Order: sequence, then C-alpha cells, then structure tokens
Amino acid sequence: MMSIANTIQDLVGRGADGDPALLAPDRPALSYGALRQLVGETGRKLNQLGIGRNDRVAIVLPNGPEMAAAFIALSSVATTAPLNPSYRAEEYRFYLSDLKAKALVIESGSATPAAAVAKELGVSIIELEAPAETPAGCFTLKGTGAGKPGTPGPAEARDTGLVLHTSGTTSRPKLVPLSQANICASAHNIAQTLALGPADRCLNIMPLFHIHGLMAALLASLGAGASIFCSPGFNALKFFTWLAAARPSWYTAVPTMHQAILARAPRNRPVIEKAGLRFVRSSSSSLPPKIMAALEDTFNVPVIESYGMTEAAHQITSNPLPPTPRKSGTVGPADGPEVRLMDPGGKFLRPGETGEIVIRGSNVTGGYEANQDTNASSFTNGWLRTGDLGRFNEDGYLSIVGRIKEIINRGGEKISPHEVEEVLLDHPSVAQAVTFAVPHDKLGEDVAAAIVLTEGSSIGSNDIRAFVRQRLADFKVPRRVILVDEIPNGATGKVQRSGLHEKLAKQLAGTS
Repeated sequence: MMSIANTIQDLVGRGADGDPALLAPDRPALSYGALRQLVGETGRKLNQLGIGRNDRVAIVLPNGPEMAAAFIALSSVATTAPLNPSYRAEEYRFYLSDLKAKALVIESGSATPAAAVAKELGVSIIELEAPAETPAGCFTLKGTGAGKPGTPGPAEARDTGLVLHTSGTTSRPKLVPLSQANICASAHNIAQTLALGPADRCLNIMPLFHIHGLMAALLASLGAGASIFCSPGFNALKFFTWLAAARPSWYTAVPTMHQAILARAPRNRPVIEKAGLRFVRSSSSSLPPKIMAALEDTFNVPVIESYGMTEAAHQITSNPLPPTPRKSGTVGPADGPEVRLMDPGGKFLRPGETGEIVIRGSNVTGGYEANQDTNASSFTNGWLRTGDLGRFNEDGYLSIVGRIKEIINRGGEKISPHEVEEVLLDHPSVAQAVTFAVPHDKLGEDVAAAIVLTEGSSIGSNDIRAFVRQRLADFKVPRRVILVDEIPNGATGKVQRSGLHEKLAKQLAGTS
C-alpha cells in the first residue's frame, strides 16, 4: 500500500517521469516529469510575483488541461480558490472580497468580468498563457509583482492548499479551508477505494472549480500515478467522442450527467463496446437505483456510488469494487473518515435508526473560516455535523435520507424527496424527476415534483400521481406535478431543491 503524501507537490511526485499525467483532445500528453518541472517553475515565478505559502490565489479558467495543471502548480506553493468562470461581476466581487485574495489568475486576453473586479479591489492579476502546439496543460505566467512573499518555497502539510465556498442556497456561503494534509488524505482514500494505478485513466467531465472534479478525477489519479483526460467541460453530445479518443478505464460524474449520457447511449453502441471501462463512479447527489441499473446494463461494468462533501475534501463513504458487494440505494460503508449517526442532542444512534451523519478524520476540515457561530453549531465533541440525514444497515452501508433542510414538512409529516423520486423514476415514462417543497397556507409545506418524460411519452400528471399512490402513503404523493423539458441544475450539475419553487413558479402556477 502506497504511503499517504503530505503535500500536493509530494502527491504528483509518485508517477514515473515518462508516464502520461495530463491529456486532452487533439493534444500531446504532458508527462509526470514535465508536470513536476512545471510545478517547480510556477513556484519560482509565484515567489517572484510576491506570492508565497498561504497567500490566496483565485483561479478563473475554463475547464481543461491548463486549469488542471494550474491548480496543481499553484496549490503546491500557495492557497488556491478556483471560481466558476460563469459568475457575474457581483458574484466575483463577493468571492474575491470574502477570500481576501492576493492575486487572480485568468487566461491571457480573457474577457472575464473577474479582471475588472480584481482591479477595483486591488487584487493583482496574473495572466496564464498556453503556448500553441505544446503538451496538454503547459503554461507560462506573467504579471506584476505584489511585493515579497511572506513565506517563500513549497507549501507544507499544515498550510492551506484549497479554499472553497459551500453552495449557500439558504444562507451566506461558508468558506471551507482544506489543508495540504486534508487534500492528500482524501486523494489517498479515493485512490484506495477505486484501486487506481498507473494503468488507469480518468475521463474528466466534472468542473474543476468543484471538489468532486478536483479530488476524485484529478488528485486521486495523480496520487496513484494514473492519467487524466481533461475535457473542456461536460457535453453529452461530445462524451462518446471523448470516450473513444481517451480510452479511459473510468469516469466520474453527478447523476444528471449520467442520465444525459444514458439518453445518447443507444446511438453509440460501437463506441461503448470498444470503450474498455473498468468501472463508472457517481457522487455529489443520490443516484437513483433505476439509473444505476441502466448504467451497469449499458456499460457492462460496476457503478460505484460514493458520498462526499466539500468539508471532507470530498469522499466520506463509498460502495466498494467487486467482489465486495455494492448495494444500490446506499452510498456504501465509511471509506476514509469515521462516520456515525447522531441525534440532535449529540447521542450516537444504532443501525436502523435515522439521524444526522457526523464525521471526523484526517481529510475533514478543522472548521469554517472566521465563522465561530457556525463552528459551534456544526461541531459536536470533534464531530462535524454534515446536515445530511442517514441510516446504516446491519452491514454498515449508509443510505442517505436527505438534507435536513430539504426534508418536506407537510403538517408535521416528514417526507424525504429522495424516497419520492425513486418511485417516480420507476415509471417507464419518466426520464428525470425531482421532488421539492412548495408553500401551503395550512400545512406549511406540500410536495411537488418536476418531471422530464422519456422521448415519445405523453402521460399526464394525474397518471403519474396515481402511480405514486400505489407505492407510497397518500401524504407523500406530490400534489403538484409539472412536466418540463429539463430540470434546472446548479453549475456542477447538481439539483438544488431549495430554489426550485422560485425557478419553476410559472409552471407551478398552472397546476392545482
């Protein structure tokens, strides 16, 4: 078993010099030796620009090999904060201010509004240039100095390697610092779970401003000496072209991406038959059993569902690879940190009981930044409260009931959106489904569902409700069912239930 690295620079020191590290469409591969040289050159350049250990560097770059390489190289010296390139100026103003960013890295010639905001805030701008006809991920940096770095040289284990904001759908986003050691522990855990080695290659379609893509696809692969094929971002129309070009052993995605891939799979059978996948991974939101079964049937490989969160540097639990059983409808046993269930009073619960999932371990953040009140409520005796409700079976496999804040409270009856969605997706005419709360003048909340029908289906809302009523108690049956062309997702492809009532207000107004 490979030892756990202490820093990101150590992590990328595992691959053989001549082995490929980063690949991309129509580009030569960047070797591990060249990647390590790039890390060293970037570190020296950052120090010349006045950037050192624990200085905050925001990154606004499109998905692709340069983003992957920049994250690795910058995080080996400073503290990185990857931001969504689709943000508006006001969003960048909040995030750059909240981060106290010392510098911003953007593409040379980029029109991103982040540049103007950085100038307004006095944040140094560093431009990244990718020379033509160079291996995937090669870049140079140019910028003006910001004084001398407080602490030059490569980052150490206790230094903060990455800071990310939580999604903040119902409150101000919280800032999560992850140390170099947190990051490396999580990369090791994921690589061990997936039995990654130098022969593996990940096709990355996840955004690299999100913990899922950064940890599961990128750093877990590099820590195992494996390679990553860096796509420019998820595109269901191009997925199978990339699959043929990359010949990956696996890919990881959120359920909505898997569903879009499945929709195009029938017309891409020859590519699938030649793909040579070893497994498919799913994380970041619950994978309905119907979708898991369809993926396994389509690709003829095991689908490994994992459960993670930013505060744990991604992975918390995971279903295992064969021959150990993987259990549909669960996210597997603890796989990295310690995981328990706790009641509101801090008492641990037994298998079969439902409670809040709590975690602790070497990959878990030590606390939210500058947020004493949240830390006081989020940590109990050293255990981080995740805000998720779960239940362990007798074999130690965890089932996610839902987010505590997303549980629908219908006049005192508590309803899990996941439970309703699994039933909806069992209907042969339902391709996608999401359940969420809508206000009710007497009950407080009621159940609504948005449905995307399979191609050619014309079933009505009442038929769908009748189907659910056969399987669930009446109070769980959605009172409002709307048919939509697509379900609104967040930037990472995850469904954000807390905002759906507002986003779908017009369609909901036409139902009763």
